[in-house]
Amino acid sequence: MRCVIAGFSFDLVKNEVEAAMRDIKPEPVEGDSVTIGRRVYPVKQVGEVITRQDRRDFSAKEVVRALTRIGFTCHPAPAANPAPTQFDPSSPLGY
Repeated sequence: MRCVIAGFSFDLVKNEVEAAMRDIKPEPVEGDSVTIGRRVYPVKQVGEVITRQDRRDFSAKEVVRALTRIGFTCHPAPAANPAPTQFDPSSPLGY
C-alpha cells in the first residue's frame, strides 16, 4: 500500500515490514508503539528501519497511520505516572 512518510512515498506491505523487523531487537518503548509478530517496537524505530531515514525526519503519527493502514496494531504512548503526593498533616485535605 502506498504511504507517505516525511514527504516521501513508500509501498509498504505487511509481510515485508515483518521481515525487515525480524532480526531487530526492540528498543524500550517510551512513546507510541506497534506490535509486530510477538514483539512491541517503538514506531519511530520501525519507521527508521522501513524508510531508511533518520527518525527525526518524520513524526510518530505518520508511521502509526501507515502501519495501521497495512494491518498492524499500534498502541498510544504509555501514560506518565503522576508524581506521588506527600502527606501533610497540617493540610485540611491531608496532603
